[in-house]
Amino acid sequence: MFISSAYAQAAAGGDTQSTLLGMLPLVLMFVVLYFVMIRPQMKRQKEHKAMVEALAKGDEVVTAGGFLGKVSKIGEIYVGVELADGMEVQMQRTAVVQVLPKGTIKS
Repeated sequence: MFISSAYAQAAAGGDTQSTLLGMLPLVLMFVVLYFVMIRPQMKRQKEHKAMVEALAKGDEVVTAGGFLGKVSKIGEIYVGVELADGMEVQMQRTAVVQVLPKGTIKS
């Protein structure tokens, strides 16, 4: 009386094709995300790492805090930066954001 008839639908070969088409926008969005966001970020990280590893004594640098100074000491993790005559600070190497051309900082 209250039981309705259930009919099984025949499995069609088009279901797998429609599933693949349904996944296509998701895959395309991931590919675009990779080329627009992830790949450029990895490239910037690689360039920054190379710049920090190439630091040498006497380089003029800009730090993450905005200070301009000359590298006076180099360690494995820390670097000494002379901000003014006789004023030297120790900071992490990764805090160096940019290496300036020689002669940028006027004494």
